[in-house]
Amino acid sequence: MRTRLLGFTAALLLAALGAMGPTAQAAVPAVPAIDGPTCVQGGGTVEYDSGAGIWTCVSGSHDGESIN
Repeated sequence: MRTRLLGFTAALLLAALGAMGPTAQAAVPAVPAIDGPTCVQGGGTVEYDSGAGIWTCVSGSHDGESIN
């Protein structure tokens, strides 16, 4: 009897955590990406990061930011 109660409680807890997961992910704000001309105007250069597979701004005021 105690094993069934423990299993049922664990199942309810996992179901509640599973339902809260997507909500918590949606609440995290995305890092705004800039465009190429904004990067260059800020004194940086647009370069492709083949390891990450994204374009980024290198140097300048937008150093390390993702490019749209």
